[in-house]
Amino acid sequence: MNQGVKVKGEGDADSGDQPRSASDRVAAAIVKEIRMGRLVPGQHLLEPELTSRLGISRGSLREALKHLAADGIVTLSRFRGAYISALDRKAVYDLLDTLEPLARLAARRAAEMNTSKQKAKELQASALRLEELQGSGKRGDYLTERRYFYDLLIEMGGNGELARVIPLSRADLFRAQVETRQSEAQRRRHAHGYRLIAAAVMDGDAKKADQLMGEHFAGTRETMDQLADEVFPAA
Repeated sequence: MNQGVKVKGEGDADSGDQPRSASDRVAAAIVKEIRMGRLVPGQHLLEPELTSRLGISRGSLREALKHLAADGIVTLSRFRGAYISALDRKAVYDLLDTLEPLARLAARRAAEMNTSKQKAKELQASALRLEELQGSGKRGDYLTERRYFYDLLIEMGGNGELARVIPLSRADLFRAQVETRQSEAQRRRHAHGYRLIAAAVMDGDAKKADQLMGEHFAGTRETMDQLADEVFPAA
């Protein structure tokens, strides 16, 4: 699997580009395990199990959990301890409202600044892999590839601030929560949207890339409208 550019200091735990501190490495490992489906929204995090499995100290784990709580990935409760956050329906729509204009900017910038044919080909190849993975049942690989697609889109646009502010980890959490609850048709439509966006970027058509990203988000909202209430915890 391709390794994307690192966003908000989240290097993959097994990559050569390691985050600097032990707590950063633990936070990255937890986010990766959410993408891979080994940790799921609502799951309680047991300190002894995590410190043993990740080979880290309790202090590093607690520091990592504080960072993840600040990003909305983990919830810390005085009575329940730490658990992977789950988004209620309003939180999902709030996230989409925040993410959409940033993602549209990323798509426009990538099309406008498309000076590397190699990067554009990588983006198209990533979009094709997303369509292949969508039908394979490999949810973790799909979510990891989806993250790479966005990382590459941001890198192509050359706007360093986007890499800092776009809430991709929170989006990873959202996707992990709803991915298995969607119909095959909904998943197929979502995956196909990436190929359309990549083609517009490849053509250098910023207006079309922006429009297609907007349609992509409209499709996601439509899917969220159709999902059962049981997918989302009570507010």
